[in-house]
Amino acid sequence: QVQLVESGGGLVEPGGSLRLSCAASGYIFSRDLMGWYRQAPGKERELVASISTGGSTNYADSVKGRFTISRDNAKNTVFFLQMNNLKSEDTAVYYCNVRRSTGFNHWGQGTQVTVSS
Repeated sequence: QVQLVESGGGLVEPGGSLRLSCAASGYIFSRDLMGWYRQAPGKERELVASISTGGSTNYADSVKGRFTISRDNAKNTVFFLQMNNLKSEDTAVYYCNVRRSTGFNHWGQGTQVTVSS
């Protein structure tokens, strides 16, 4: 079992930056995929970015060039989402996620990111 705890959300002006962190308690296996999803009001949850234990990354087109997902190499159970040049359309609840090779998903409780002047 894995428990995920996010931190780092908040209110930021357009063009600003935030860094989200996700700490996982429990074991991360070599074939697990770690990622960040978000859900805006009235919309479905969508993938923002993902990273494999080998370091391969994947991003939604809407965040490419602005967001960066990374892992703490010393602690395989901590990963981050650096968000730069934030836009109002990035406003959402952000969830960290660990997907097992079986397809089972572990979710964090979510952290609110609001981009507004």
